Amino acid sequence: MTRRPPTARRPLIAVPARFAATTSALRYAAEVSARALVEAVWRAGGEPATLHPHAPGGTADPEEVAARLSRFDALLLPGGGDLAPHRYGATDAHEAVYDVDEEQDAFDLELARRALASGLPLLAVCRGLQVVNTVLGGTLHQDMGGPGRDHRHLRHPVPLAPGSALARITGAGEVRVSCYHHQHVDRLGEGLAVTARAADGTVEAVELPDYEGWFAAVQWHPEDTAHEDPAQQRLFDALVRAAD
Repeated sequence: MTRRPPTARRPLIAVPARFAATTSALRYAAEVSARALVEAVWRAGGEPATLHPHAPGGTADPEEVAARLSRFDALLLPGGGDLAPHRYGATDAHEAVYDVDEEQDAFDLELARRALASGLPLLAVCRGLQVVNTVLGGTLHQDMGGPGRDHRHLRHPVPLAPGSALARITGAGEVRVSCYHHQHVDRLGEGLAVTARAADGTVEAVELPDYEGWFAAVQWHPEDTAHEDPAQQRLFDALVRAAD
């Protein structure tokens, strides 16, 4: 990573906030971003800027979202709770589905649509990958099978497809990743290509080969280990370079 001069303008990286029922320092419900995530953007030379998710009644205004997003140089879709299953065409919700918020869903989905339509540099992490897959017509496995079969608090090696954008970005043929999810891609969204799978077959990364802008989407949480693993930090570095 090349260090940015202190006086240089940092590219603005939009990060939609996540709703939280409580936080340690506030008395009421809050909007939050993972500290490790924004610090990884900052290390890369970007200015992480939280976006308030505004989608009253679970419907986002496309023109409003497009106008808000136009101020930014890139978009980072972070992890979070589960998408409502009806968003990808499911008629029933698995009992393990949690932290669904219709306003959050509507806002994230519209952000992804606007970013993809405009060619904005986009990094999608965990839920973010699932949001992009849903926007492009894909579906999700609602639960991987319960304790011992999901990818919660799991660190494991993941081979990267040779020649893939992800292999070029990370400079590695295999990365060790930190995961926290119980859902994953079922039917792949239109235009997406799988570039990494876990040993159990779980889709761990996808790319958009025909995308006009910069794009990467991973099912793991690169921010967890980016402070100590250069391969993970390079995802954020590449996003900020594309935004500059």
